[in-house]
Amino acid sequence: MNAPANQQRDAGTVTAFVLVLSLAAIAFAGLVLDAGLAVATKVQATSDAQSAARAGARELDVAALRTTGVIRLDPALAHTAALNWLAAAGTSGSVAVTPDTVTVTTHTAQRTQLLQLLGVSSIPISATATARAVQP
Repeated sequence: MNAPANQQRDAGTVTAFVLVLSLAAIAFAGLVLDAGLAVATKVQATSDAQSAARAGARELDVAALRTTGVIRLDPALAHTAALNWLAAAGTSGSVAVTPDTVTVTTHTAQRTQLLQLLGVSSIPISATATARAVQP
């Protein structure tokens, strides 16, 4: 006995639907997992930038503070202190120093776990923090 004509036309339809649904499920799971990992990496990058900026902001120009009472940074010491903190933390970044602030920007990337299956190998992450010199 032959199958009705409408059943023959539907052959393979479920397979395509399951394939598309499976890819969507993997993409959604990848977004959830990899976005969570990216958020954790962003928190760590922000913490590193904040700590490095604070380390730089501790480097006051002591001579200016004692003679004039003006609170300002020693630019070379502040820059070096922030970069040393980043190096000790095992991260890279850039440091900008003004007379009373230190701004640190860190750059990193979070390798993806599931999104690699869809061609996304990493998520770039950066964080910026600024610390101001204050009266000791």
